[in-house]
Amino acid sequence: MNIEVDGYNICYKITGDGDETVVMLQGWGTHLGVYDSVADAINESYRFVQFDLPGFGGSDEPREAWNVDAYADFFCKFMEALGIKKATLIGHSYGGRIIIKLATRENIPFEIQNIVLIDSAGIVPEKTFSQKMKIKRYKVLKKFLNLKVVYALFPELIDDWRSRQGSADYRNATPMMRQCLVMAVNEDLRHHLPKIKQDTLLIWGDKDTATPISDAKIMEEMIPHSGLAVIEGTGHYSFLEQPVIFRNIMRAYFRIGAGQ
Repeated sequence: MNIEVDGYNICYKITGDGDETVVMLQGWGTHLGVYDSVADAINESYRFVQFDLPGFGGSDEPREAWNVDAYADFFCKFMEALGIKKATLIGHSYGGRIIIKLATRENIPFEIQNIVLIDSAGIVPEKTFSQKMKIKRYKVLKKFLNLKVVYALFPELIDDWRSRQGSADYRNATPMMRQCLVMAVNEDLRHHLPKIKQDTLLIWGDKDTATPISDAKIMEEMIPHSGLAVIEGTGHYSFLEQPVIFRNIMRAYFRIGAGQ
């Protein structure tokens, strides 16, 4: 299905018909279908909303570079467009960033009941000396290669070098979305964590290299009402790598099953 929100065409779908609503906020560069198994785990008892953020999946791209706050602003408009006044929010990776921002705002047009963060982004690690030096060398080289006279001499070599820089998410993104990504990854949200009042479940893969398990432990320590469930042997998409274990965790947390 599609809905127009603030002038953007947004893809979404709703499954389940429970009295309570759960909304899924996706990870960077994914599409809403990636989270079907998350919905299937609980939508027998909950109304489950999946959608593509602007610039992801089948939704329109932002017309200007958005930071995390701009995405949070948009999400508030999306919730108003669907008439949702109360919901539990689930965020994977980048979606977790948006939820952290929303949970610490004083005024939003809906109530956040509970929070589930799956391999969430939001912690910027301290850079080592070698990492700082590598970044410094990269910036110097980039400045040199951007000189018109240098590029004129070696255009193919320089284009090849540029195409191999940055993360896979960065390389695969459009120019507009690259700007959005850079703003996100350089913003550390840990100072927001103590302000989160909602009960928060953290689900993490212990082999995650994008948002390492150390991030999860920081979040567990800093978010007042939180608990951490670790899925051993999984990475950044822990919910896809061990779907049965993930499903059991979700159903236990949402109190679905025998005796409930």
